[in-house]
Amino acid sequence: MLDHFIDALENPKQHGRSVLVVVVAYIAVWTLYGLIAKSNQDLHPDMTELIAWSRDLALGFPKHPPFAAVIVRGWFALLPISDGTFYLLAMVMATISLWIAWLLFEDYLDPTKRLVGVVLLTFIPFFNFHALKFNVNTALMPTWAVTTLWFLRSYRTSSPVYAALAGVGAAVCMMTKYWSIFLVVGLAVAALSGARRSAYFKSSAPLITTLVAIAAFSPHLGWLEKHGFPTIFYALREHGHRSFADATAAALRYILDTAAFGSVPFGIVVLATRPKLVTIKEMVWPTDPDRRVAAVTFWATMLIPVIAASFGGIELDGIWSMSAWTLFPVLLLGPRQMKLSPLVRRRIVGVAVLIPLVLLLLSPAVALLINSEGLSPKQTQMKQLSSLVEQSWHAASPTPLRLVGGDTDLADGVAAYAMDRPLVALPRLHLPVKRDGIAFVCLLNDAKCTKSLQLAAKADPRSRVIEQELVHYFLGSAGPSERYLVAIIPPISGTE
Repeated sequence: MLDHFIDALENPKQHGRSVLVVVVAYIAVWTLYGLIAKSNQDLHPDMTELIAWSRDLALGFPKHPPFAAVIVRGWFALLPISDGTFYLLAMVMATISLWIAWLLFEDYLDPTKRLVGVVLLTFIPFFNFHALKFNVNTALMPTWAVTTLWFLRSYRTSSPVYAALAGVGAAVCMMTKYWSIFLVVGLAVAALSGARRSAYFKSSAPLITTLVAIAAFSPHLGWLEKHGFPTIFYALREHGHRSFADATAAALRYILDTAAFGSVPFGIVVLATRPKLVTIKEMVWPTDPDRRVAAVTFWATMLIPVIAASFGGIELDGIWSMSAWTLFPVLLLGPRQMKLSPLVRRRIVGVAVLIPLVLLLLSPAVALLINSEGLSPKQTQMKQLSSLVEQSWHAASPTPLRLVGGDTDLADGVAAYAMDRPLVALPRLHLPVKRDGIAFVCLLNDAKCTKSLQLAAKADPRSRVIEQELVHYFLGSAGPSERYLVAIIPPISGTE
């Protein structure tokens, strides 16, 4: 039965419907796993932050460019906001990345290796476990994959259409996260190193790609200049200004982490095929010109950050390699002397099918294990806090709750779960706040936040301040308690 299904996936006349079945099944199994395994927690702050941003779309936000928020806005225009629908979005994005890899592998691998290549990607946790926490890194996975596909086809064919698409893709990647500069540099290095560089740079393709990318990215550049480059300063504040020693140590950790992420598919191929040393050398540095360009793209996007970070004082994190793995199976399976027997193919695909099904069965135990290890109240009490804030608001005002301020993570969590779908505002009084009113939320032990809250409450005699302790229960087991301070400041008019 498994062989029959594999044959259908490898047959160009049959694989369309079979691929669709696999895509739907992969999304369904991993979404259900996430919903059960994470049933003891609320959405991660990275996810509620994107919901908050999506309510008031702009060309940029204080931390990141806007594209991830645009995705969230479009998704929740179609579906109601819930933990399950957000996990569904996360797995749709990861699976789109796998589907793009399927398209890309057609240019480099035979049908058997093409199928096994996609399967190998599912052994990298970015395409399932990590993908469930949707954030800008998750959003980069399909955008990097499709930009790589379009660029490599543009490079081989000098097609104006693929050149323009590559420019759009590069701009979208940059408008998702500035980490994408390493994709842009990696693609440029690959183009300069390839055997077709002369024909490529004599064509109109590189100019088209560059002009389209600049045109598509220019609105965000204008926003950056207008607002004083807040995203740049945020990145530098959070990850920059490190000493050379600290940055180099972080870069070494990044190398070790990325090696660990790729170790499972690499180990599977080595154990299954027992390649000779010459084959391993061909994996790392292919002699075939087209695969050499793919290899340079892969290694450049992985390793250039190490050089830049060490000398630029930037602290790297291995999780940022999340979007850079699409080409890895092209390196692993590309050598002509690499043979995959039917037995090897069956075993690799069979294990890949079995693992998520087993994990789905174990997902209740995973939820219990996570609960026993403990979670931050910010990950377990946002539904409760949102309910407290909305009830307090509607007891004080007949108008919908429009603004939430205070601690950013708390405000984002309340905004994400509140039925009134409020916006998140800065914790200070200004005209829109006076017009619409605001609910401030703080951890009681956060002195800076509570001071701002109390000042805002004192400025309006109609305000109400509530102190409340919350405890999250999971299957009758109590988690850690946390005390919150909530200030309700109704609209001036008391009506809409």
